[in-house]
Amino acid sequence: MNFQIRDAITANMQGNSAEDIRGVIDDAISRGEEHLLPGLGVIFEKFWQQADPAEKQNVLADLESAFGKKVQ
Repeated sequence: MNFQIRDAITANMQGNSAEDIRGVIDDAISRGEEHLLPGLGVIFEKFWQQADPAEKQNVLADLESAFGKKVQ
């Protein structure tokens, strides 16, 4: 079976409102099931591809804070 996760997630998400997308993200996170992680990755990839440099920098700063900066 030639299953393309990007294509499937994109098809399932097309036309969704911001509220719908938030629901999908919140549900996937609250369930905590690892098989849902690739879908969240596709959602993040779509965001990243269309984000401008300032948006990317803001996300990177938030992620750095969320993961904690390594002390070297």
